[in-house]
Amino acid sequence: MSQRDGFTGGFLLGTLVGGVVGGVMAAVVASRQKNEENEENTPFLKSSKTGELETEASIEMARRRLEDKIAQLNNAIDDVRQQLGPVNGKSTEQDMPLQ
Repeated sequence: MSQRDGFTGGFLLGTLVGGVVGGVMAAVVASRQKNEENEENTPFLKSSKTGELETEASIEMARRRLEDKIAQLNNAIDDVRQQLGPVNGKSTEQDMPLQ
């Protein structure tokens, strides 16, 4: 019985100490990351007129790439639809009569 009491007490003490140490470490790491993030973002906050033009150009390029990817995905979806054929007895395209 004394071993069981010793185990329970040690387990609870270890849990308490581990929780405190983990909480302190998390606070230290979070503050370091916040400081590093602020240092990285400082140049962006001090942008000049040329920086704004470069940003607009990069946004436009990203938009065009995104549109291209969307077009590729739409083509892939259409290909898969054609390969699968009618689903649940319904066709995705209107049936045209044969002449």
